[in-house]
Amino acid sequence: MPFDVPGFDTLRQRHLRDLQNQSPDADVSTDSDNFARASATSSAVEGLYRHQQWMAAQLLPDTADPEYLEAHARLRGIVRKAATTATGTLAFTGEPGAEIPPGTVAKHASGLAVQTTAAAAISEAGTATVACAASAAGAVDDFTGEAVVLEAAPSGVQSQALLTLSGGTDTETDSELLDRLLDYMQNPPGGGTNADYRRWAREVPGVTQAWVFPLRAGLGTVDVLISSGGGLPTPELIAAVQAYLDDQRPVACKEVRVLAPVNLPQDVQAKVRLSGTTLELLRPQAQALLESYLRGLLPGGLVVRARLEALLLSLPGVVDAQVLLPAANVQAGDVYWPQLGEFTLEVL
Repeated sequence: MPFDVPGFDTLRQRHLRDLQNQSPDADVSTDSDNFARASATSSAVEGLYRHQQWMAAQLLPDTADPEYLEAHARLRGIVRKAATTATGTLAFTGEPGAEIPPGTVAKHASGLAVQTTAAAAISEAGTATVACAASAAGAVDDFTGEAVVLEAAPSGVQSQALLTLSGGTDTETDSELLDRLLDYMQNPPGGGTNADYRRWAREVPGVTQAWVFPLRAGLGTVDVLISSGGGLPTPELIAAVQAYLDDQRPVACKEVRVLAPVNLPQDVQAKVRLSGTTLELLRPQAQALLESYLRGLLPGGLVVRARLEALLLSLPGVVDAQVLLPAANVQAGDVYWPQLGEFTLEVL
């Protein structure tokens, strides 16, 4: 039974009651000295109760404040993961031989700034592709061939380039850190269990989630799939996790392979009957909801057709829904990650 922390008014009432029990003639009216002393004492006692209540919350990691959550995690060798930087390439055009120094800055219309991380020169074909990284760590949208403008174009280099960028994650949140800590506490180190490989992979900054497939390539092998920021990991992140797992894996494991899930586009065709809304207003809401559902499935997950209909029915203004495609539940293969493909929505 939890302890019921008394409030200020209750504490003062108890104080005055006890005073009258000891001295029945004591004045406890609101303008009396006894009432003033009881108010001051009760205020202090209430503060002590609240402090004890706060201290009790710090004893368990799922109710602890961030600094105490980090302390719980540190006791088990778990630290909050720092933000990682998105990386990619910049495709330049210009005069053959023109040099592009490292640190050349380009900006996207969204305000995102990136800079080259290596030197290059325009080829005889008039192009050059150079590695780049976002100017600041953190999660960013993925870009594929997006136009960017150079802050100061080097001599002989066109001021516009094409950006391809992916990766980048924010500093680990309290809930993400707690999730890793609880995973450790509920699945303590076991010398190479599935939980061990999942935990080791998630310790690498940039890894959001990991899935383990033991014996997939034969006896003594383990495959580990990872995601980053809710999407696919970069080759650099895969290499970092591979190196870390090679260092952590038990000697009995002859091979561990770190892989990216394979996106499995799932086309959805549906019809809805509406009341008080329009198809134009509903379509982006429905698409976002279905994207979130499919992205939340595990690699090898089951796309439940009835669940798709239920999600559409949950939207305001939808009184009936019918999913035509997929015609039945879809079971993805073990490394295939269902994602929303072409989405068609019509009036029923």
